Amino acid sequence: MFTTHPTTWYRAWGKRSLDVLLALPLALLTLPLLLPAALALAFQNRGQVLFRQLRPGRQGVLFPLYKLQTMTNARDAHGQLLPDAARLPRLGRWLRATSIDELPQLWNVLRGHLSLVGPRPLLPQYLPLYSAEQARRHAVTPGITGWAQVNGRNAISWEQKFIYDVWYVDNLSLGLDLRILLRTGRRVLGAHGISAPGQATTEAFRGSAPSSSSNSAL
Repeated sequence: MFTTHPTTWYRAWGKRSLDVLLALPLALLTLPLLLPAALALAFQNRGQVLFRQLRPGRQGVLFPLYKLQTMTNARDAHGQLLPDAARLPRLGRWLRATSIDELPQLWNVLRGHLSLVGPRPLLPQYLPLYSAEQARRHAVTPGITGWAQVNGRNAISWEQKFIYDVWYVDNLSLGLDLRILLRTGRRVLGAHGISAPGQATTEAFRGSAPSSSSNSAL
């Protein structure tokens, strides 16, 4: 189902080595940010701190993704969850804007579920909605950040995100990963593209209309 690519030293072992070398010290260095955030969320969410959800990884294999639970479980009189905007309080918005809510995913990186850089792992229900071209995003390990994230994040369309994701799969290299990591730092500081225009988060993907896509994502 997913395209394979010629083996290079970086695809074979360099990328995983870079992940471990960077994720471990990052996990330790960011503890002073993570612990106060977890305590504040425990108070806000009545003890619920971590959000755990199955996501498709490389080759579509599901794994448990961890994030800080920035949204509350507020429900209406009928027991239905309220819209995202009503369940995302000020603390949650700030944690998302600073990407502190993503820090538990460093544990996913150390376990090999995630890479620091790669297409973002989306929801399992999207798998049957991808075109054959879009599905190629699962040919590599997904990442905490990626080419789509440094080129618009949630402010661009699903179709454009997938074009960026597939371009990354075809052009994966050490130089590109370092470039993405540097641009991610600048994006986080600027809090760019946190949500889709007019949305508290982003709209669900419902499939793409058949169309030709560009091979260039530069």
